[in-house]
Amino acid sequence: MTKKNSHWGTTLDSFLAEDGIREAAKAEALTRVIAWQLTQEMERQGITKAALAERMHTSRAQVDRILKAKGNVTIESLQRAAVLVGRELRLELV
Repeated sequence: MTKKNSHWGTTLDSFLAEDGIREAAKAEALTRVIAWQLTQEMERQGITKAALAERMHTSRAQVDRILKAKGNVTIESLQRAAVLVGRELRLELV
């Protein structure tokens, strides 16, 4: 007979939902993944942060915020950066 482990709790999704932060956590995680993918593509192509900032007509500090997914990074900013490294950002409802 298997004894249930008393230290096991709920899933992460249910924990986040109970705290009312599930959607915010998912949005931040998605933003971080996209920022990581942008960084990887920049490295692959040899594009510096300064070069991307110049292409975006913005500051290097703003590019840092986008690539670190810090602050209020908009979908528009991520889309512009993706296009400028030759990629496409796709969002869809599932």
